[in-house]
Amino acid sequence: MAVVPQESINQFEALMEEVDESLKRTFQNVHHGYPHETLTRFLKAREGNVTKAHKMLVDCLNWRVQNDIDDMLAKPIVPEELYRAIRDSQLIGLSGYSHEGLPVFAVGVGLSTFDKASVHYYVQSHIQINEYRDRVILPAATKKYGKHVSKCIKVLDMTGLKFSALNQIKLMTIISSIDDLNYPEKTQTYYIVNAPYVFSACWKVVKPLLQERTRRKIDVLSGCGQDDLLKIMDYSSLPHFCRKRSTGSSNYLDSVENCFSLDHPFHQQLYNYTQQQFLISKPAAPVKQGSVHVSLPEDADEEDIAKTLESELEKFKDLDIVQNH
Repeated sequence: MAVVPQESINQFEALMEEVDESLKRTFQNVHHGYPHETLTRFLKAREGNVTKAHKMLVDCLNWRVQNDIDDMLAKPIVPEELYRAIRDSQLIGLSGYSHEGLPVFAVGVGLSTFDKASVHYYVQSHIQINEYRDRVILPAATKKYGKHVSKCIKVLDMTGLKFSALNQIKLMTIISSIDDLNYPEKTQTYYIVNAPYVFSACWKVVKPLLQERTRRKIDVLSGCGQDDLLKIMDYSSLPHFCRKRSTGSSNYLDSVENCFSLDHPFHQQLYNYTQQQFLISKPAAPVKQGSVHVSLPEDADEEDIAKTLESELEKFKDLDIVQNH
């Protein structure tokens, strides 16, 4: 739905006055001074139904309290070698900003292996990036551009997508459910680039299963997407995998170009921030190794999509085996 009636926001606001103080406290880390905008996000996620939106937000706030999400940025993943391994296998980074001031997050879907740590570490890392985006990146963008910036753009790179991606469907479903249930309407558009044949075939099957509000946000671009993305951002903000390389140019990327790398400024700032927050919260305690165990959502729609995608990928896997014999 495009516009949320003010009356619905008022009803929602009145319901939120009734929640426990602990939920009101964590709600401050959700709205960051923009409560009406946040209520609008949850209303849009539930098609304007105030009762459903209220339940969704209360469930989200309870999840935050039960899993200590407010302190997630004070729980650095150590040692650094482990965090570097996570960054090398869970490819995501901030490449720049759009002309409208929206942060541009690059996601290496095809080349992410998720095989260097436990599921809990990857979930912890994902939530930390979400919280850092909402608490640091978006407020800084709001200040810089002189207007409220509450959403981001995501560019999903399908380079290297293989049938082995089947092994990661469950983890990707968990991460997707966390975003859908607890960080709704935070992404304006998902741009898909470098899509191989296997993606194109499966996309035709999965697309009808997605909610309409999600489908409207997905844009599959031709090739690496450079020409289309340059209409909304400068070249310097393009993710490295969207940049056309001239014949004979080196494929080597330094740490400043490759926003997936732990050496990239974004990840250095994020990692240093979590360590600083830990020292502020527990100045006398050493940082201990160990992942944070977050309760994982169970979302029927996400599970259905995952099962359907797995089924379709298996068909193409069998076809590939036949063609190669």
